[in-house]
Order: sequence, then C-alpha cells, then structure tokens
Amino acid sequence: MTCQIKYIATLCFLSLGFIAPGLSYSDQNVPRSSIALGEKIRLNHGTKPVSGPAIQLSDTGIFHLSWIEANQKKLSTYYIQAPFNSKEPLPHPINLNSPVTPAASLHAPPALALGKKNDVYLTWTTPHPNAKEKLFTSLLLLSRSLNGGQTFLPPIQVNDDNAVTGHSFDHLTVGQDGSIHIVWLDAREGEKDPATYSSFSKDQGQTLSPNLKIDETSCVCCRTHATTAPDGTVYLAWRKVFPKNIRETVVTRSTDHGATFSPAVIVGHDRWAFEGCPHRPATMGTDQQGRLYVTWYTEGPDDTPGVYLAYSDDQGKTFTPRRQLNVSKGTFPDHPQMAVDRKGRLLVIWEEQSPVRREVVMSYSLDRGLSFSAPEKLNTKKSKHPAVAVNSHGQAILAWQEQIRFPGWHTVLQVMSWPNT
Repeated sequence: MTCQIKYIATLCFLSLGFIAPGLSYSDQNVPRSSIALGEKIRLNHGTKPVSGPAIQLSDTGIFHLSWIEANQKKLSTYYIQAPFNSKEPLPHPINLNSPVTPAASLHAPPALALGKKNDVYLTWTTPHPNAKEKLFTSLLLLSRSLNGGQTFLPPIQVNDDNAVTGHSFDHLTVGQDGSIHIVWLDAREGEKDPATYSSFSKDQGQTLSPNLKIDETSCVCCRTHATTAPDGTVYLAWRKVFPKNIRETVVTRSTDHGATFSPAVIVGHDRWAFEGCPHRPATMGTDQQGRLYVTWYTEGPDDTPGVYLAYSDDQGKTFTPRRQLNVSKGTFPDHPQMAVDRKGRLLVIWEEQSPVRREVVMSYSLDRGLSFSAPEKLNTKKSKHPAVAVNSHGQAILAWQEQIRFPGWHTVLQVMSWPNT
C-alpha cells in the first residue's frame, strides 16, 4: 500500500511539469537517421496472464524468447526461437516445466543467455516442494539446451541448500570462455534482508560450483544482474540496503572467473531512502575495450524518479557521475533495460508512465555513452515490461508487452540495426 500511494503521488507531482534542479538530460545530438528499425513481430498471449519477456539475439539473426504464462491454474516457463526475418509462423513454444516443477511466479521473466557453442541457458524458479503454507519459497533451476534451443535437458537445481525459503530474482550470463555465471537473492540464513549469492559452471551446466555468498543486506525484490568483460572479468550488480533504509545500486567484480569477488562499490550515490523494496533492478554491459556500463532507476534524496547511467574504466572500482536519460517532465520513468555491443554502442529501453498512458521508449548512444539520442516511443497501445539485447553483427532486438486489444496482451519484437554495419 505504501508503494502504491507513493507512486500515485509521484505521478501527480510530475504532471505539474517539475524536474529537480541539478538533474539534466544527456546530450541529444544523435540523429534519428543513424539507426533503422525493422518490422514488428507480435506474439498473441490472448487473455492469459504473462510475465515480461526475456530476449536474446544470436549472431546468426536468431531471436530467443522466453516468458512465464499462467495456464490452467499453473505457471509455465515457455521458450521459442526463430529467424527474425522468417515469413513462417512462429514455432510452437517449448514448455520447460514438468508437472512437478511449475514456475513459481509471474513477477519476472526467466533469465536467458546464449553460449558460444550453440547452447542456450535459462534460470527460473519453482515452488519449494516442502513449502506447505509458507509464502515466497522457491528453488532456483537451470535449464539448458545444447542444440540451439531445439530441445532442453532436464533442469538442475542451482541453490545447494535445503532451506525452505526464497532463492530467486536471478540472472545469468555466459563469458567469452563459455563459462556460465549465475547470481540471485537467497534468504537461507533467515535474515530480514536476503543475501546475494553466485555460482558458475565451466562445463555447459553439467556441474555447478558451490554457492558463494557475495554480500548481505540485499534489497529483497530488486533483481540481480551479471555480465562479463572480454578479459574475463565477471561483474555482479544488485541493490544493497544501507543503514537508515538507504538503497544503492552496487557492483562487485571477480578477476578469477567467479571464485572470489571484490567488496561492493556504490555506483550512483543516490542516497535513496525507501521503506520497502522498489522491485526495480539495474542492468549492465561491457564493450570490447572493457568499459563497464550500468543503468538503473532511483528516486534519490528528493523522491524524484529517474533513469540513470554511469560507466567505469577501471573494472568497477570507480564510476563516472550519474547521467539522467529520461527527459519527459510529465511521466514516471521506470524499469530501464540496457544492452551494449562490442563497439560501445548502447541501447536503453524503459517505460514512461502517466495517469492515463503507459509507453515504452528507447534512447541510444553511438559514442560509448558520451551522448544519447532523444527518447523515442516504440509502442502504439498501452505497453510495459521492456527488454533489449544485441549481437556482434550490428543488430539489436527490442521487446515489450503491448495491449493490442483489451484485455489481452501481445509480446512485440522489433529488430534495430546500427549505422555502418
């Protein structure tokens, strides 16, 4: 209830056209003609409740899409893959769940990553079999395909404890060497705030390393994030709870392939005091030169919502001052997602909400985050849950949910091409 009241008050506050002093939008000097947007593909979910989409784009132009859907009183994790430029109907989705391992929740999509040997990986949660009436309990599972997503092996459990508690808000990435790195929030110690844990695999998910506790006092429902750099550095991000309910996006790094991690470093120094979990994660990416980019949502000390970006050129030891990406004075920016290609071209997508509209917008940078294009609306109807991915051949893919016809929802996919590729 507290979150809802605060959200409504913020919308009214923004509708007056106020923007806080000192918060400035980045340079809008990137011409719109620099990029090309392709035709949209729409996946109709009918009236079934669904999570947001998880999306990846292979170097061969194959898109990989996953989501969670309510189906006959059970939640199921679905996956499809297809060439984006195909004129054929979309294939029938694969259900990754067995009758005894349904998906646990619609609050977030599965985490999805592509390997280097035609392998596909997803993490998702299933209700804990011993939960009885205990709420918010789950096991974290890893599904994997070694044939490009045609079929999937039986899932394996990621968390190595027996606690009847939550193991969720997960993310995963695949490094240049093919290693899989998984991060999640874990309440096995029974504390008020969960801890951040990680695990890795060097054999395409056949075996996982023992779970490693990264840090304590993590925000209970802000999803974690993982990425790797070309030199093998592994980065993890989450929202950490500091004294007086200050909630900051933090990043840690590993230079030994996930065996150990550095102390957490604050990215934006937002000083956001919030008595509850905002349910808004950070996302990261690296380019070929090793620059680490982070984008996140915060309200800061003045309770003004904003989407921000910062980057680091010293392996996450220090970060540039945060840069605000949203520019609209009458909307509520929310849920930013970012993808970075090896040339350092950034694509950020987020929601813009008002009391009567819910849009999805994008902004991009062609110069390693120095300047950004003006935000551009992508949707035509009420939309939510943006996602984005890039490949190494100058293509990106954007995804979101759109209410094409009330009350049903579609997942909308759209490819974008960078200039001179």
